[in-house]
Amino acid sequence: MDDKFEKGRKVRTSDGSIRYVFDGKLHNWEGPALIPEGNMRKREYYLYGIKFSEIEWKERCKQREGLPWYKSGTAKGTARF
Repeated sequence: MDDKFEKGRKVRTSDGSIRYVFDGKLHNWEGPALIPEGNMRKREYYLYGIKFSEIEWKERCKQREGLPWYKSGTAKGTARF
């Protein structure tokens, strides 16, 4: 399959703001998705267009690490005959 995910884009506006956009929404797993006028003190965190506080964003990032239960190597939930 040649299906590839669209890569997020970094967009710099005329007023100096920095936006990280994915699929038309503010989104960034690596850091703040919106930095108004380039001022890191005013940074805002978004995932898939939903705004989070820095603490909530960090918690969400921790939860995404590792494989989901259905992709693990163990054969849990399979019937043996």
